[in-house]
Amino acid sequence: MSKIKKIKWLKLPEEHDYPAAESYLNLLYEAKVAKNFITKLKLAKVQTFKSKDIFRASNLSLLGISNSHVKKDKKKITDGKSLSPLLLVRDKINGKVIIADGYHRMCAVYWFDEDAIIPCKII
Repeated sequence: MSKIKKIKWLKLPEEHDYPAAESYLNLLYEAKVAKNFITKLKLAKVQTFKSKDIFRASNLSLLGISNSHVKKDKKKITDGKSLSPLLLVRDKINGKVIIADGYHRMCAVYWFDEDAIIPCKII
């Protein structure tokens, strides 16, 4: 892990993050439920969590730096560009967090600093 760069963040998720999150959530839930999650995410306040804690809560594997999307986000970090906050949904039935949008950003950040504080909207 390299701690050479300060990771910059936008104050709010980008508008195109919400349709991307809804598309993913439509794979896990009925369309009406996914749409309701998006409505709630848009209204949610931004909170912060450590990248390693988000990984643990999501039960996902870390994508390698050879992944094209992770590479793109790592380049944004090294170029000093701001990343969009993550969109997260608590899956209370399975006891985990769903990264509805931002999995590749999450992996890129983790490669720089597993203790990095990541802004997220979570419901």
